[in-house]
Amino acid sequence: MIEKIRETPEIYNIHIPLPNNPLKNLNCYVIKTAAGSLVVDTGFAKQECFDALTAGLRELDVDMDHATLYITHLHADHTGLVDCIRTDRTRVIMGAEDYRYMGRIFNDEIWSEYNRRLIEEGFPAADILTQKKENPVVIYAPKAVFPAEPIKDGESFFVGDYEFESVATPGHTPGNTCLYLRDEKIMLTGDHILFDISPNITCWPFVTSSLEDYLISLDKIASYDINLALPAHRKNDMDVYERITQLKNHHVKRLQEIAAVVKMKDYQNAYEIAGQLQWALRENTWQTCPIRQRWFATGETLSHLDYLVQKNRIVRVKDGELFVYRGK
Repeated sequence: MIEKIRETPEIYNIHIPLPNNPLKNLNCYVIKTAAGSLVVDTGFAKQECFDALTAGLRELDVDMDHATLYITHLHADHTGLVDCIRTDRTRVIMGAEDYRYMGRIFNDEIWSEYNRRLIEEGFPAADILTQKKENPVVIYAPKAVFPAEPIKDGESFFVGDYEFESVATPGHTPGNTCLYLRDEKIMLTGDHILFDISPNITCWPFVTSSLEDYLISLDKIASYDINLALPAHRKNDMDVYERITQLKNHHVKRLQEIAAVVKMKDYQNAYEIAGQLQWALRENTWQTCPIRQRWFATGETLSHLDYLVQKNRIVRVKDGELFVYRGK
């Protein structure tokens, strides 16, 4: 399905389905100019995504030989189809930090370190092996690092007469970005700001505090003059500044909830703490929800625990093979 968003500049949204995924869809934005098109993000390396994306590009008469492809961040639902749609003439641009970090993923530095930490935080080792076989983050990702131009925070590029500024917003990923059209006051928010679901903020390896990075990045975007915010998933039917306040409040409440669970009983591990939190799950219990969802939830719990430890509100200690937490 294609939706026309705006006449000037000419912006379209190709709705890319994400089957069996709580995100439901990816919004692939296409900005058409007399000098070629800008395509933003791609979808999973999955047949349903490929069919929807290529059909949409054909319908919009996008010539990838004369297109720029911008990738907001490294997740598979944004990068999976890059090599499937780019040509040797396609200009591919991606935030410098996530592009560097993606290289470390393909060197097997990241997911092995991430899963090692989850095991140390109480996640069952057997479930780690199971989720690797079914996790879309892994199985629908690109098979190798694709060639791209790394772009730094605040740097711009042109497509036709339109200038696009890359805005670094680390948190959701270490090098997550948004894309800003300053003259038009349009912000493509990627996964940094979603409007009817909260972006996942996990404990990225080699990052001190993903959550603190995210909260700082929210304030950064709030400083921009924005008339239209375009998220990477689902829809936007509210004021972006109001949504930023909601997201900040969401994390304040989550921090309070986690701190209360820690103080209620000393020396629980992160997996045990995550199981006591309120999650938007269809299943009745923590143990019956899919391994993949528990994997994501534990990672998000850890980003909040890291923040609380860093702010000296709780203590992390080693108990045998596991890390556990206690109140101050």
